[in-house]
Parts: sequence; structure tokens; C-alpha cells
Amino acid sequence: MSKADYYEILGVDRAASDQELKSAYRRLAMKHHPDRNPDDHAAEEKFKEASEAYQVLSDPDKRAAYDRFGHAGVGAGSGFGGGSPFAGGVDISDIFGDLFGEMFGGGGGATSSGRRGSRQQRGDDLRYDLTIEFEAAVFGTETEAKLRRREACSTCHGTGSAGGKAPVTCGQCRGTGQVRFQQGFFAVARTCGACGGAGTLINDPCTTCRGETRVTRDFKLKVKIPAGVEDGTRIRYSGEGDAGRFDGQHGDLYIVLTVKPHAFFERHGNDLHCVVPISIPQALLGDEVEIEGIDGEVTLRIPEGTQSGKEIKLRGKGVPHLNETGRGDMIVQVVVQIPRKLTKAQRELVKQLQESMAIDNKPTSRSLLNKMKDLFS
Repeated sequence: MSKADYYEILGVDRAASDQELKSAYRRLAMKHHPDRNPDDHAAEEKFKEASEAYQVLSDPDKRAAYDRFGHAGVGAGSGFGGGSPFAGGVDISDIFGDLFGEMFGGGGGATSSGRRGSRQQRGDDLRYDLTIEFEAAVFGTETEAKLRRREACSTCHGTGSAGGKAPVTCGQCRGTGQVRFQQGFFAVARTCGACGGAGTLINDPCTTCRGETRVTRDFKLKVKIPAGVEDGTRIRYSGEGDAGRFDGQHGDLYIVLTVKPHAFFERHGNDLHCVVPISIPQALLGDEVEIEGIDGEVTLRIPEGTQSGKEIKLRGKGVPHLNETGRGDMIVQVVVQIPRKLTKAQRELVKQLQESMAIDNKPTSRSLLNKMKDLFS
């Protein structure tokens, strides 16, 4: 049975660039990798085919020979070696470099410090939940947060060893921070379980941090809250998280805001909504009244003949835009209040008004009747 064309296996044309070959192989390798398809023989075969194709086409000399002579140019007796590229348990993480860093959790790549087996480890990110007043979210504020984080031990200066003694090389990984073992037809690199990837062991731990290199301490941080933040806003403080082990960089701190509700306003984006009661005369004749705004009194102009439930927009009286200029609007819904009881004088005045404004309450058309049914249904 003839072997499939390497270019067809990778799904690229014969003029494909090195980057196109690499991208195509990464996609297939991630899809058919045996760790992602346990007990799937077909997927394993496709993975082996793709790996073999990439090994040949990624090598300029092998690719040239393959383009000229086909499989005969790279098979047994061709000068390039024959058989599967995995024969003899070849370490594919060394053959294909960074392609397998994703699959093995970075096992074949560099550590956070850029060196294999480096002891440095980045510190954890921290979260702090902060509750603020509604007005503080609108206009911004500064406050002080009390937090706890892990910092480098001052007794051992972050080494983890007592008396300044240097750590010893890990005997299991021999200082590399990784152990390799055979898994089927390829070799896999894993983080060393004995030293946790540090490459070294502490035989005489510091009595203060017990070899962990860090201790937990309280600290205070001034938190600046910008105007216009919302409930759930996250503020990032770079490098204010836990200290890393062995002089590794600090993690980040995330302040997560919870905004208290307001007694009068509801916020929708940058707009503020509220409800204001008005009297029947104000609705009929119109009026100007002073009402509470988020930053002081504002004038509400009620047009003549205003219906109950009407919304009146006060532009620029809402919440400032976060990190931008301008503000949202204040949306006032007016509700006409109907008195439950009237005095004798008020009743006489209302009767006079009723007589002067008498209307025929009977529907004048089928369409109007239908509208009324829709209104009250």
C-alpha cells in the first residue's frame, strides 16, 4: 500500500512556507495527540503520520529530496535514514521544539525565568473585594485597603535555607527540574515531583519560613477608584500580589468592587433613573421644581399636559464616563399622584373642573375600542 503524500497529510500546498508547515502540524498534533485521544488507534496513526510528514518537510535537505524523489528520497538507503521518525523512542519534544510545549504543559520549554530548571517562580495573583458607596462609584474616591500577602522571608532572604546555606542539586532530576520517561513511541518531559521543578532541594530549612522562602504579612495599600466605575469593576495593581519563590516576580492584585445601592437612583450604564411624584395641577398646567440630583439640586421642567409615567431627560446629569470626558443623563419618570381624600372645597373645585372638561367616554370607533382593550389587557 503506497504512503500518503506528506503535503496532503498536513493539508498544505507544495509551496508552503516553514511557518505554514509549522501551523498546520501544530493543528493536527493537538487534534490527534494520544493524550487527548486515549485508546484511539486511528488518532494515534494520524498523529504519527503528521509527525513524520513534518519531520521531513521541516528539514530543508529532506524536503528537497522528497520534492525530487518522493518517499524514495527520504526512505531507507536514501542517506536520511528510514522508517518511522519515532523508531527507537526518539524524544519528539527535542525534535519539534516549542510545538509540544502546549501539549506537555511547558515540560519541554523554558520556565518563567527563561531557563530550564530555574528555581524562580512567579507569585500568585490576589483578589480583594471592596464595597464602596454609590456616590464613590460615580465620582471616584481614594481609600485604604488592608490586605495579606506572602512576602520574601527576611530571615533567610528568600532562600529557604537556614544560616544562608545553599540548596543542593536535586538527585532525581539532576538539577533540570524535569524528569523524562518513555510513553509508547515517544518520550515525555514532566515537572520533577521531588523538587517541584526548582532543580534543587533544601536540606536545612529556615526556621521562620520552614523552607517555603516566604511568610504571610499584613500590608496596607492606597486604592484610587476612578469616577464612573460600576459594580463588579476590577482594578489591577501590577506586582502587588504574592511574592514569587526564590526571588521570583510578584503576582498581581485585583481589587473587585461592590457598589452599594442608592435610596433614590437606579443606574443603567451611565444614566441615572429616578421617579418623582407630581400633583394633578402640575401635570395639567406644567411647572418647574427643584429635585435631588446626584451632585446637588437640579431643575425639572414639567411640560403642560404631562401624562403620568412620562420620562423627562436631563442631559449631562448622570454618571461620568469611565476614563473619558462627558457624563450620562438623568432620566426622571414623573408619576401623577391622585389624592385619596379631598376637602369639601377641593371637591367643589374638581366638580367645576369636571363640568368644564366633560368628554364623551364612549368609544367612537372599533379601532379605538381595540386600542383600549390592548391598553387594559
